[in-house]
Amino acid sequence: MSISKEILVNITPQETRVAILENGMVHEIYIERRRSKGLVGNIYKGLVARVLPGMEAAFVDVGLERAAFLHVSDVAQARQIRNGGDMPHISHVLREGQELLVQVIKDPLGTKGARLTTNITIPSRYLVFMPNSDNVGVSSRIESDEERDRLRNMLLSQDERAANTGYIIRTAAEVATTESISSDVTYLNRVWEAVNHKAKDAQAGAVVHKDLPLYLRVLRDMVDEDLEKIRVDSRETYSIMKEFAQTYVPEVADVIEHYPGERPIFDLHGVEDEIQKGLERKVHLKSGGHLVLDQTEAMTTIDVNTGAFVGSRNLEETIFKTNLEAAQAIARQLRLRNLGGIVILDFIDMAEEEHKRQVMRALEKAMEKDHARTQVCQVSTLGLVEMTRKRTRESLEHVLCTVCPTCEGRGTVKSAETICYEIFREILREARQFDAKELLVLASQDVVDLLVDEESASLAELEDFIAIPIKFQVEAMFTQEQYDVVIM
Repeated sequence: MSISKEILVNITPQETRVAILENGMVHEIYIERRRSKGLVGNIYKGLVARVLPGMEAAFVDVGLERAAFLHVSDVAQARQIRNGGDMPHISHVLREGQELLVQVIKDPLGTKGARLTTNITIPSRYLVFMPNSDNVGVSSRIESDEERDRLRNMLLSQDERAANTGYIIRTAAEVATTESISSDVTYLNRVWEAVNHKAKDAQAGAVVHKDLPLYLRVLRDMVDEDLEKIRVDSRETYSIMKEFAQTYVPEVADVIEHYPGERPIFDLHGVEDEIQKGLERKVHLKSGGHLVLDQTEAMTTIDVNTGAFVGSRNLEETIFKTNLEAAQAIARQLRLRNLGGIVILDFIDMAEEEHKRQVMRALEKAMEKDHARTQVCQVSTLGLVEMTRKRTRESLEHVLCTVCPTCEGRGTVKSAETICYEIFREILREARQFDAKELLVLASQDVVDLLVDEESASLAELEDFIAIPIKFQVEAMFTQEQYDVVIM
């Protein structure tokens, strides 16, 4: 089935948002805010703040709020020393106070600092330049051996230094001409020279190279043979993208359009609705079944349920059809919400092995269009599917939401009944400890209502027991879990 791909770019002074539509359906959302731009791809002059031999890693100061993390496996010098053997100890390749060029490969997530590497990579339209490497690789998505050899030879003919430095030939290079490869090589070498020149005079913690803004990364990284149109709702950004495309990606210059309409471009294509759905816990399937997604710091779990779908033949067929539809929906939700790390899929248990194989094939096929690297394991003995998806930036939920101040991320709050009983215990505690003439209970409306209504008998018994009158006051600003017992 051919895919019709369209990219929508929404620009405001505060943020840039990009939506990737495939056959009219939103599959990916990218958001870059002016106050909190992503750091992946940025190159810094770092200072080793602390070496941790027990973790085979180091904390590096790159001028961010939290020190960044550098593992020994991400140190270029360590890989060179290794040369097929065991990885050397971190203390053999790094020392405290050492300055080095590092690149961010993973944004700070939650309480964790950024993840770094000294294996610098600088991408262009068709190539990725790796100055600290010495081999030329070709994207695994280019399967023809003849095409891989042709592209490798084309690159080597354009840059005699390619034999001593590293390159990765990207999937998009399948349609590249010799002139295009030559232009990319020239561009990458200029960027690397500029990085080195700036790094010589830079102080530790300084940025020496910033990755392109989101609306230009779209042209560099998200263009493929399926792309039909790029629509931009800012005339100024449209002009910048057009100029950039004519210089670096001439084959897509003609598909970039300015959208001048009065109605917001994301509203027109239903993207705003999809963003809201992407924040919900439950995802409804067309059949009547649904997915339940729970995102935690350790992993993401996705549970598949038949819901209202009862089928028309038998239970096994109903389960099979629900799981097939769920496989497609899961692949889309992973991309839409940008869920990464460990993902556990709980499909409905299937009795027939052939059904299990077909569901797994459907899942793997649906994941083929995902730009992030994924690895899917087979169904475990518990009936679960374990998979990983490379995480380099924060999920949609983490970008758009913050932890609930009421439940502090638990997803639940104590019931009004529970709070009532806590208040009873607190009243007893204070009556025994202090010589009070009267007690005033401050609580939320629901808690006070319960105390003076359903719990009125218990309250009367307590008042008789402590021989102290108790009054109540509703605090509109209190959450259900908040209360105070004041001695009068």
